[in-house]
Amino acid sequence: MSGRSAFVRRFGIGLAVAFVTLAVGAGVAAASNVAAGLTGGSDVSVPTWLYLATGGGAVGASALLTMLVTDREVIGAYHDRTLESSAKRLESAGGLLLGVVGLLGLAGILVVGVLGPNIGLVSATVLVTFAGGRALLTIVTYTVGNPWPALNPWRRIAEALPSAGEPYPEAYRSWPAVIALLAFVWLEVVAPLTSSPVVLTFVIVMYSLFTLSGAAVFSPETWFRRGDPLSLWFRCYGAVAPIQRTDDGLELRFPGARLSESDLVTDRSLVAFVLALVWELTYSGFIVTPVGVRTIEALVGIGLPPELVYLALLAGGFAAFWKVYWIAIDRTRERAETYLSREYLGLRLAAPLLAIAAGYHLAHYVGFGLSLWPSLVDAVAMPLNPPPNPTRYALPGWFGYVEIAGILLGHVLAVWVSHTVSFDLFPGKLQSIRSQYPLIIVMIFFTMASLYLVSQGSMSPPYVPS
Repeated sequence: MSGRSAFVRRFGIGLAVAFVTLAVGAGVAAASNVAAGLTGGSDVSVPTWLYLATGGGAVGASALLTMLVTDREVIGAYHDRTLESSAKRLESAGGLLLGVVGLLGLAGILVVGVLGPNIGLVSATVLVTFAGGRALLTIVTYTVGNPWPALNPWRRIAEALPSAGEPYPEAYRSWPAVIALLAFVWLEVVAPLTSSPVVLTFVIVMYSLFTLSGAAVFSPETWFRRGDPLSLWFRCYGAVAPIQRTDDGLELRFPGARLSESDLVTDRSLVAFVLALVWELTYSGFIVTPVGVRTIEALVGIGLPPELVYLALLAGGFAAFWKVYWIAIDRTRERAETYLSREYLGLRLAAPLLAIAAGYHLAHYVGFGLSLWPSLVDAVAMPLNPPPNPTRYALPGWFGYVEIAGILLGHVLAVWVSHTVSFDLFPGKLQSIRSQYPLIIVMIFFTMASLYLVSQGSMSPPYVPS
């Protein structure tokens, strides 16, 4: 009887996954046809509203289909370990090698930033920072596993320096990392970081002083766990990955399984960091669309400095994301009719949004990283004398569909993880399902907004220094 029950459960979950895949595939196909029409690559022409409705409908359909899976044992099984490796010795050797690479890489980009060519996407400093770190290394982090704890050069420097060991103020939490992340996103827009290696080197030196000072005042362990923006960046994205590090070694899990655990987002500052990851990618897409450019030009036209306009849009959009998220949590609490606190629900349901952030990041940066990959290799091979006309890959026209697929798949994974968390939080099946409606509505809205930004194409943001 138990064997038959297990078979039924496996068949049911397989059927649900098949339906979800078909729904997402339909959304991607329709969106791909629209994208082709919008870019002139095809005679297919579909109204934008249908394109957006199809993408939002794919996410909504996936939500409805995941709700058919109500067996708690099946839901929990997705998040259990499937394969574990206790190869601590191999992991230690790999960590040592990555540590050396990290230290040499940091020294190299600082030297090249000063002595190398002062030409944006020719300089190894710019290419390693943006094509290597912001794009490709981050993609590896959420698709494979997080190498940053071993690679992080600043942590290794901090561990070799004396530390005052002051107690970390509880009120700080991870707010220094949130503020630093938003400040860097703003600097990416208003400062010539991608066109001037010297300016980028200055920013890297300032970041180095900031994070090494934090580690020197507090302990490196505490600072790089709570206050350092890069460590938090890679830890959050790494939680989406199938390979996770444990005390016993490495374990292989289903993608996103880590996102359902209660120890990932533990206070409101980490909720803010998760929302900042989602918002900074939406912001980067918005300011290069025609509607974004017109908005910026209109605000500058009434006498506001461009730097202040970009900062206001960044801070205002983040505040809106924060408000919308907590409104959704309030509605979730009402629909679930639960005695669980608003704070606790907000912490548990924030982590699934990291799947959306990963999908957004893939959409924004996979083409950028791959097209500049040969330039990155040339610059690293000859850092002080790179080729004046670096090689770049010309991506095929269909590659734009990857952006749309990344957005949709990120949302579908977030829906599934939210489903899992809801069944962990609430005892009743109907209670668990009802609780998901507000966040699903928010996710559908995010999907349609993101697809709309993709459909608009991109322009150069105005008033940006070159």
